[in-house]
Amino acid sequence: MYLSRVKIDVNNRQKIRDLDHLGAYHKWVEESFPAELKTGKCSRKLWRIDPLDDDLYLLVLSREKPDLKRLEKYGVAGSAETKDYNILLDRLQVGNKLRFRAVLNPVKSLSTGKGSGKRGRVIPLVTAEQQLQYLKNRSEQHGFSINENEVVITSRGFEILRRRNQRPLKICKVAYGGFLTIEDLDRFKVVLTNGLGKKKAFGCGLITVIPGKEK
Repeated sequence: MYLSRVKIDVNNRQKIRDLDHLGAYHKWVEESFPAELKTGKCSRKLWRIDPLDDDLYLLVLSREKPDLKRLEKYGVAGSAETKDYNILLDRLQVGNKLRFRAVLNPVKSLSTGKGSGKRGRVIPLVTAEQQLQYLKNRSEQHGFSINENEVVITSRGFEILRRRNQRPLKICKVAYGGFLTIEDLDRFKVVLTNGLGKKKAFGCGLITVIPGKEK
C-alpha cells in the first residue's frame, strides 16, 4: 500500500478550472495510474481533500504507486510524494491511542418493512449529533473505539457529483478529527486499507492516523 499526496494549485484558477465536482477529482485520481488504465483493470483507491493552513492537498491511498507527474496535473509542480503505507501499518498495536482524520459519507437506509424484499432508501444524516453517532456506531465493528469528548467535526456539507446523462447528485461529506484507540488490530488494518462507509470513489471513507505510544 502507498499513501501519496500533492498540493493542489489553488492559486492557478485556470489550471484547476475542471475541478468543479467530485467526478473530476475521481478522474484525476484514476488518470494518475496510467498502467491500470491501459489494462482496463483499475484497483480500488481511497482519496480525500485535506486542508492544511491555507493550502489544499489531494491524499490518495493505493495498492500501486501513482505516476507523480500525472498526480501533479492540477497540483503544484514538485509537490507530489509517495510513502510506503505498510511501514505505518506494521507499527500499529492494540491499545495505541492515535490522532486521526477521516472524511465519511454518513447515511442510513430507511426500512421498507419486513418481507418487502426491497432495499431501503438511503438518506443522509444531517445533524452533527447524528454524524458523530454514525462514526461511534461503526467504530467497534472496525476494530477501534472513540470517546465523544475527543472527536470533533471539522467540516460538513454537500458536494456535487455530475454524471453523464444523469441528474447531478448531492453527496453528504463530513470531516472528522480527534483521537481513537485500537481494540482489534486485524479489523482496524482492514478499515485503514479498505475505507469506511459509502461513496469511497468520490472522496469518502479514508481514515488516516498518526502513530502514538501505547496507553
